[in-house]
Amino acid sequence: MISLNDYLYSGDTVLKILHNYTRDLERESKKSGNGVDQVHADFLSGMANLLEHNDFLTSQSQRIREFYRLMANRYPCLAFTFRGRIKSLIRAEEKFNGYVVEDASEVYDREHRFPEPEEIQRFVERFRDLIAYRIVISMPRCHLKPGEDQEQVELSYLYEIANMLPPFMRERGFEPEASGLSQKNHSPLLDEDLWPFYRDYITNGRASGYRSLHITFYDTMSQSYLEMQLRTQDMDNFAEIGEANHTFYEMQQNEERARRAPVPVGICTYFDEAYERGILLQQLDFSKVDVNMFKAFDQYRINDGCGLLRGRLILPYEHLSRFQNDLID
Repeated sequence: MISLNDYLYSGDTVLKILHNYTRDLERESKKSGNGVDQVHADFLSGMANLLEHNDFLTSQSQRIREFYRLMANRYPCLAFTFRGRIKSLIRAEEKFNGYVVEDASEVYDREHRFPEPEEIQRFVERFRDLIAYRIVISMPRCHLKPGEDQEQVELSYLYEIANMLPPFMRERGFEPEASGLSQKNHSPLLDEDLWPFYRDYITNGRASGYRSLHITFYDTMSQSYLEMQLRTQDMDNFAEIGEANHTFYEMQQNEERARRAPVPVGICTYFDEAYERGILLQQLDFSKVDVNMFKAFDQYRINDGCGLLRGRLILPYEHLSRFQNDLID
């Protein structure tokens, strides 16, 4: 079995690692007849295309920047940030193998069989957030009217922006995708015709306390998916540095992916390999990784100049509210 870990000690660039790993997975698939390795290789090849052919990212970010400019003009007193990133190679690899383990174990538990490679392909097609953008808003207290509640004002603006976003994006080549969730509760602030598209984790809060609005778009120009998240500053603080922060989220996911039950060892090669790849990534010593533009002294002091672990930033915009910032001109 080959794993991503085998390629992280040679001083190569992220792109060279992607190409080498993809090539060897394809060879392994042909040699062993493991069709999931080919699905895996196709997934990584798509990620390499995003990183290599980034002219579409320029077009995409410019179209999304138009929404930023609209917000800056319409809400001069509102502070907000726009961020965009391509998911890191390590996180994408973890998530791919996690999907394989999760879905194969569910099918085995329910039907006493393992899914075919074509079924795994359909499972992996849920992977819609290789490209993701986030809008975080805040109403500075200095701009609140007497008696206004900051949280309620921000929530009202957040849903107003959520209602504006899909039709604006449609006009620029982005088609919203149905979420596939049958959420029981819907905010009265969200337009009813948008209920099928948004995953509303504000009205339907998660057990962790995480709150956010999520929506997926298909970019018809680049033929790629992207996810957009909308949050208030308090929601973002809770997700980034509170109990729902990404480190804890990843730890929880790693714990889930480390559970083999109910699948015995040795009866499904692709399941065993996906499971093992996930475990190896959890055990990775970042201080020994030798990838160009990446340096770590330990598991916490990391300078990720290539997006290997933390992703590649592709859209940083800030609007700090009236009297503080003039970026819209």
